[in-house]
Amino acid sequence: MGIGMAGGFAGLGQIVTIAIMAVALGMDAFSLGVGIGMKGIRLLHVLQLSLLIAFFHVLMPLLGLFTGSYVGHLLGQVTTYAAGGLLVLLGGHMVYNSFRGEAGANRSLDHRNLWGMLLISLSVSIDSFSVGVSLGMFVNSITVTILAFGACGGLMSIVGLLLGRRVSRELGGYGEALGGAILLAFGMLFIF
Repeated sequence: MGIGMAGGFAGLGQIVTIAIMAVALGMDAFSLGVGIGMKGIRLLHVLQLSLLIAFFHVLMPLLGLFTGSYVGHLLGQVTTYAAGGLLVLLGGHMVYNSFRGEAGANRSLDHRNLWGMLLISLSVSIDSFSVGVSLGMFVNSITVTILAFGACGGLMSIVGLLLGRRVSRELGGYGEALGGAILLAFGMLFIF
């Protein structure tokens, strides 16, 4: 019975980790949404853009998970350190870009046409691939993981787009910095 309870706690810990990482990745979609929302966006475009972001937040980590799972089988225990290193690099990159102002470059895309929406959705979801690679090395439930990433990415982009209609531009950069800091923390947790 003790083994079953320990397995339950490990499973719960993994679900909590996945949920927190999904929120961290969603912060990028949230910050982008705030910036785009402040330019003015119709509710139909909010729905369309959020659905595309949710789709790419499922597709990119799914591709990453399969890649990470394959690498995990090849390398064994070393993969935990590699996963932590990837998360540290990704989190550091997100924090750096939030202060550098590179997120503003993505915001210059036109969100009113399909091509612009696809590019915006892909650009905000590309970091999910790297996280998917990391998670693929240790995650047990791929379905729960990708659904959590998609749901958080879509919901946080809706919140960001709607909130962006009402608040200042400063919040967008802080949202990306917070998401990067969370990924950095998880990367350090994996390594140490």
